[in-house]
Amino acid sequence: MVQQIGIVGLGVMGSRIAGRLLDSGYTLVGTNRTPAKAVPLVERGLVWCDTPRQVAGAADVVLSSVADDAALEAVATGEDGILAGLRRGTVYADMSTVSPQLSQRLACRARCLGSEMLDAPVSGSVPQAEAGELTIMVGGCQPGYERILPVLRRLGSVVRIGENGQGLVLKLAINISLAQQMIAFGEGVLLAERGGIDRKLAVDVMTGSVIGSPLLRGRAPLVVEPPEQAWFDIAMMQKDLRLALDTARHLGVPLPTTAAANDLLTLARTLGYERRDVASTREMLAELADGR
Repeated sequence: MVQQIGIVGLGVMGSRIAGRLLDSGYTLVGTNRTPAKAVPLVERGLVWCDTPRQVAGAADVVLSSVADDAALEAVATGEDGILAGLRRGTVYADMSTVSPQLSQRLACRARCLGSEMLDAPVSGSVPQAEAGELTIMVGGCQPGYERILPVLRRLGSVVRIGENGQGLVLKLAINISLAQQMIAFGEGVLLAERGGIDRKLAVDVMTGSVIGSPLLRGRAPLVVEPPEQAWFDIAMMQKDLRLALDTARHLGVPLPTTAAANDLLTLARTLGYERRDVASTREMLAELADGR
């Protein structure tokens, strides 16, 4: 039985994951690089720890949700890292989107310590995290997966993809499509607008047509009215595309449309859209159309 869960990383997604688990009745210990972001969760019952090592030492199951490879290295390794605090038999699931190769290396180190590390990246954004409707793709051993499954099911639908790193490979495959759908949708909406069609009308008709995937329907309001706080910003989106391109080179797989999308996001960042939601690609293209 899982008595206590540890969570490292309480940002946009980590805070929602922690909130769901608190609502489910679990006892949580946690930490974050910026302590102020944890205050609302502490007020709801999360027990603060000063280091990832302390979190790991106090938990039966450890989760982490951080931005990228560098952040995962920072919280997982070193004297105050998660691996230093793992107790024998603890299951550690990293829910970040990072390189499969890094996750596999860390999993090997955890196994040498008598623990199991899984990669458990998620598909979905803020609304899905808050509603417990994430799709969670797990890579790692079957016993570790079975032990952590009741916890992950509180967060959404869960499937074991295969061995360490394979959950991440599938997550990157999904995010290739996410980026390209949003870019193509932005192009189409802008074309309709410049043809004299109301933006909201265009978005409503397009998402109600055969192209209206769950992704586009869920993010359509962000195209009509871009959010002040990004659900998934362009910098993070490009990070995932670059991870996909790196993984593809390792596997010998050509990804020509992913490379083109990556180039467009580089341009978006040059124009100052780095922290804007990926739905703002329509705005960026409009800026280019106006010669600004």
